[in-house]
Amino acid sequence: MTAQKTIYWIATGLLSALFLYSAFLFLTDTLVIQGHYQDYQYPSYLVVPMAIAKIFAIAVILLRKPKWVMEWAYAGLFFDLVLASFAHYRLGDSSFTLTLLGILFLLVSYFFGKTVRP
Repeated sequence: MTAQKTIYWIATGLLSALFLYSAFLFLTDTLVIQGHYQDYQYPSYLVVPMAIAKIFAIAVILLRKPKWVMEWAYAGLFFDLVLASFAHYRLGDSSFTLTLLGILFLLVSYFFGKTVRP
């Protein structure tokens, strides 16, 4: 396996683990997450749909079919991470660094995926 493939699969694996863990928390601790959403002044009814969207996005990224849906999945996860970064930063949360790592994993996965799995 080449170095590019290794980097791609590590970044994609870490990205998948991060979002699947997040979706798991959203589905198992829904009331706690809804409380956090209210702290951030986000609508709390978005918690379960966001969890489902995260699971579908990771599935599409791993399958990479169809291509245009994969692009939208990466874009959706990118916007989710950027908005989460701003929300955590604004409230002075320590989770801010985890969202920045998520952005790094996402960008590495996206750009290396274009050469490794065209």
